[in-house]
Amino acid sequence: MTDEMRFKTLKVALVLFGVICFLIYPLGIVWPSGWIWHGGQGEHYFQMICGIYAVLGWFLIKAAVDPNTHKSLISFTIYSSVVHAGIMASQVVTDHMEIGHLIGDIPALLIVAIVLWLLFPKDEITR
Repeated sequence: MTDEMRFKTLKVALVLFGVICFLIYPLGIVWPSGWIWHGGQGEHYFQMICGIYAVLGWFLIKAAVDPNTHKSLISFTIYSSVVHAGIMASQVVTDHMEIGHLIGDIPALLIVAIVLWLLFPKDEITR
């Protein structure tokens, strides 16, 4: 893939992931076992997560206009997604009631991290 093609694909991925961040609440309603933790008893927690991801989504969409000026946001999205997925995966090991997350939000976070990592210039991620 050429650098130009990678850059255009990065822009599309940023918009797509930004839009998906706005869909976390509906995903939780439709598929709670894959997106809502603690059997829905943590309603305030879920609202907080939806709010945080909506803000991230908005900024990812804005970053798509010129990813070069938003390198730290993209790097943050990559690393925080891996850390978040890792923490959730370790929690699933200790709380088997949350097993649905292994096919819900955990792989979703890893997909975001991997796609952005593959599309973002490597020398920029480590800075």
